[in-house]
Amino acid sequence: MMHRGIVLAIVAWPLFLYQGMAQSDVPRGWHLLDYSHDSLYGISINQAYQYLQNKHKSPKQVIVAVLDSGVDTTHEDLKSVLWHNPKEIPGNGIDDDGNGYVDDVYGWNFLGGKDGRDLIKASDERSRIYHRLKSKYTSTSFDSSDLSPKDKEQYRTWKKAASELNFSSDDQVELLFVEVTAKALKRHDKVLRKEMNCEEYTGEKLAQFQPTDREGREAKFGYLTCLKMIGVDMDEKNTNILEDLDEYIDGKKASFESKDAPPVDYRALIVKDDYNNLSDRFYGNNDVMGSYSSAKHGTHVCGLIGAQRNNGIGIDGVADDVKIMMLRVVPEGDEYDKDVALAIRYAVDNGAKVINMSFGKYYSPEKRWVDSAVYYAEQHDVLIVHASGNESTDLDVKQNYPNPWLKEWNTNATNFITVGCSSDPRLTGSITADFSNYGKENVDVFAPGVKMYSTFPGGNKYGNLKGTSMSAPIVSGLAAMIRSYYPELTAVQVKKVIEESVYRPDSTILSIKPGGERNETMPFRLLSKTGGIVNAYKAVEDADALSYSIAKSLPSAKTTPAVSASNPTKTKKTKL
Repeated sequence: MMHRGIVLAIVAWPLFLYQGMAQSDVPRGWHLLDYSHDSLYGISINQAYQYLQNKHKSPKQVIVAVLDSGVDTTHEDLKSVLWHNPKEIPGNGIDDDGNGYVDDVYGWNFLGGKDGRDLIKASDERSRIYHRLKSKYTSTSFDSSDLSPKDKEQYRTWKKAASELNFSSDDQVELLFVEVTAKALKRHDKVLRKEMNCEEYTGEKLAQFQPTDREGREAKFGYLTCLKMIGVDMDEKNTNILEDLDEYIDGKKASFESKDAPPVDYRALIVKDDYNNLSDRFYGNNDVMGSYSSAKHGTHVCGLIGAQRNNGIGIDGVADDVKIMMLRVVPEGDEYDKDVALAIRYAVDNGAKVINMSFGKYYSPEKRWVDSAVYYAEQHDVLIVHASGNESTDLDVKQNYPNPWLKEWNTNATNFITVGCSSDPRLTGSITADFSNYGKENVDVFAPGVKMYSTFPGGNKYGNLKGTSMSAPIVSGLAAMIRSYYPELTAVQVKKVIEESVYRPDSTILSIKPGGERNETMPFRLLSKTGGIVNAYKAVEDADALSYSIAKSLPSAKTTPAVSASNPTKTKKTKL
């Protein structure tokens, strides 16, 4: 399961070593800045828009589908950029466009029930696989030598899941450490709220506060010490920290208990679909927000992609003429393959040109459904952007899902970008986020994802999150920007432009090796296929050059660029 919310330093120990090096003078929105002008490893967005302005380019609106946990549709910086289904009349209880989804105004909630309820929590996929197949593979009549090739693969997966449910003493100690730290934080927080006469504060605000008595001074010292121990940013609000810690603890406890007791099937109680039947697809409801807490991740992602630019409030997203379609598929736990597959198809059928997927897991029992949907998107010229994950894992060694490998076709999807998380030495002492998954063959690019300030649920709230979940929407925003100003470019061509235009840092710049030993470093160029960080300015330059080259090669001005000629997927036989 991909860690959401706070990525704790207990998951990434070396990052904690550099916490003292982080500088508070790094501005909000640093990820949009330019290294040559600002000495920060951002994506040079202002230079990109200046280039487009000088070229007298006008944007064409692009729809970006965000498969996530939900979105606050009332947010001041998002409500003007949210997609509205043009064929649907809001609130009339009728499926006006006949697509099978009633009142799908902003998108669809595949985690909902027909009665309006929402699925908030789900178990991890590993536990679901283990208990679903436990009776089959522990039966006294079971004979492993008499299995079909398909069952052999399933059996290997089940044994792997079973072995990973045997948690080590180190795992138990880690949970105990977090529980003790969370209890201490809550105790200090209670004192500090009263002492500071406020309900919300950051570590930075607390550092400046001078308590009037001994209890207050002890609470201040204890709280700030706890933040350093778990590696949480000083500008993180107390309420967010405590909420994310509770979610982390609950998730860990559920995992530890999952070997002995089957997880509660909340899906069967709330969604009530026939999960094993992909044709049963018109389940769910139109509540794309879900609960306040569950919508935080998705709302933050949406803001990074396309929060209204230059409106004088909040933040600026990457893309300036975008409509964001929300497809709710990510619960607190592992997403379901069926929801992901159907959401991708919904996005394609309703006009999305970019799909952002800031989630992931390490088991995918219905991968064939997802692969078929990815292939469907490839056939319809839709680009998919996926976060690599936050477990410091080498994806060349261990697969996570979804991924571009289309098993049924024995090939990689050409419309799929996997994104790792970059940082800045002024933030963490390294250009690499220590928690990021990586892979010279299976991660395509890196993008900023540390101390990312964006929209939070609540109508007008904002805050920081970090993770590859925040890196992927930077790339999705860039892809939408390119497709907006250069609509003649295909998804494959946009992927190529993004990858070939990356900024490659100087080889002398320190890069922490994700998951390595303390102080262990490695060349940044070895962490991904391109060895670089996405750069909007260079990308639009390259897009402009490619667009000119295509136009110049056409036999006449009236000829439309041949999408099939530049997109090899068009020559494949359809297999759905």
